[in-house]
Amino acid sequence: MSLEIKVPPVGESITEVTLSRWIKKDGDRVAMDEVIAELESDKATFELTAEKAGTLKTIAKEGDTLAIGAAVASIEEGGASVPVKEAAPVQAAAAPAQPVAATPAPAASAPAADGGSLQVKVPTVGESITEVTLSRWIKKDGDTVAMDEAIAELESDKATFELTAEKAGTLKTIAKEGDVLPIGAVVCTIEGAASSEPVTAAKPVAEVTAAGNTATVAAAPAEKTYASGTPSPAAAKILAEKGIDPISVPGNGVDGRITKADALTAVTADLVSENPQGGNRKPEAGSLKVEVASPKPEVKTQDARGERREKMSSLRKTVARRLVAVKNETAMLTTFNEVDMSPIMELRSKYKDKFKEKHGVGLGFMSFFTKAVCEALKEWPSVGARIDGEEVVYSSFADISIAVSAPKGLVVPVIRNADSLSLAGIEKAVAALAVKARDNKLTLEEMTGGTFTITNGGVFGSMMSTPIINSPQSAILGMHNIIERPVAVNGQVVIKPMMYVALSYDHRIIDGRESVSFLVRVKQLLEDPARLLLGV
Repeated sequence: MSLEIKVPPVGESITEVTLSRWIKKDGDRVAMDEVIAELESDKATFELTAEKAGTLKTIAKEGDTLAIGAAVASIEEGGASVPVKEAAPVQAAAAPAQPVAATPAPAASAPAADGGSLQVKVPTVGESITEVTLSRWIKKDGDTVAMDEAIAELESDKATFELTAEKAGTLKTIAKEGDVLPIGAVVCTIEGAASSEPVTAAKPVAEVTAAGNTATVAAAPAEKTYASGTPSPAAAKILAEKGIDPISVPGNGVDGRITKADALTAVTADLVSENPQGGNRKPEAGSLKVEVASPKPEVKTQDARGERREKMSSLRKTVARRLVAVKNETAMLTTFNEVDMSPIMELRSKYKDKFKEKHGVGLGFMSFFTKAVCEALKEWPSVGARIDGEEVVYSSFADISIAVSAPKGLVVPVIRNADSLSLAGIEKAVAALAVKARDNKLTLEEMTGGTFTITNGGVFGSMMSTPIINSPQSAILGMHNIIERPVAVNGQVVIKPMMYVALSYDHRIIDGRESVSFLVRVKQLLEDPARLLLGV
């Protein structure tokens, strides 16, 4: 009896995915819940797992674009266990009690028959992505690599991901760092066979044993897995350069491995890309893979007069393309107003300490602006609408996108149902999303589906700007810095903390009356915050 494996739903707006690669091959025996394939959707990669044990019969091919619910494979009735190759790490982890020289032998025997050459190609990384950039080689030409070990970093639309070895062997590089490669292009080859990951994991045991810690370090992997607490090459390089012990860094990768993202959370974002020559790298007994990470070559070029040229990243090229598309495809206009911020500043000054004591978050300006926008959207729903083909879609809810500056560029996570949240709820949501953005841990779901966007250029000192609409939305509110300046109040000139606000909107579905009235309503609510609490 066979069970059909279908493409699962992976997102509200995603209708198709690409089968990037088979992890298990046709005819392989698989265990229940074992990963059998990788699926790629817009901006994200998903693992497809076996829904029962048996023999795998593939239907779709690598590179196929499949609709949600389409059949990918079937599993024929029959017992299955965890593949034999996965037992190697357990043997290697348990072996440190024996002499170190004898440890790699069982692991090396598994792939011995896996000779020949295997081409490693650029995988499909998104529905609309046709090329990627080889940002750097993690492993070098001639290095011995283990199966599933990261060998290079590829940069694509909004994401940097690791290219892994599809078998153990000797790496022969073809592409160079900085090359722009189309999907499916050959990046390198893996020649012959080599021992798998347990051999690499055994090396630090020998080094630590020399330091006199054989009993303590060698016994630890037996309780977890060979990957637990082990940094990837990219993570090891970052941690070594900053002098951070991997033992103090929690691993969120497969089997507890420390990923590059985990390493980035341990250092300041603006220091991650520094020191390309690796001059301050200090070997430590706890740094399991410091010896594997080679110095990153300098990609930038500089002439005698100080000019510098850098290759534009895939992220920057994509942002540029999308911003130009918005300007070309929408009838975008911007209307301005100014807000007297003294009522909100007085309220914050009076209650900020009690607010933080009770709710655990600070009382910022963003919660007031978000709340004011949600109230104004109820009166002027066309500002939160969007064009879908020849239809206009109106939302009865307010999912507010908040522009956040992240290490790799601007991201726009979404606060769901912001209209039903209190000021404290909004502040907590903003704080949580900001932390995820800085740590590069935002998911695809957290960055899609907003109905209106707020961006705050004031934190960088902007006095006035015309923000660009976040497609497919139809409007965006721009906040700016607060400047004390003279204004006329009841015939008297007084000094007030003033902020210019800007509303950019798509004139195809939002008329001047709606846009100006919306912004005036936001102004009224901000200048009299009691109305936000009373709903008037």
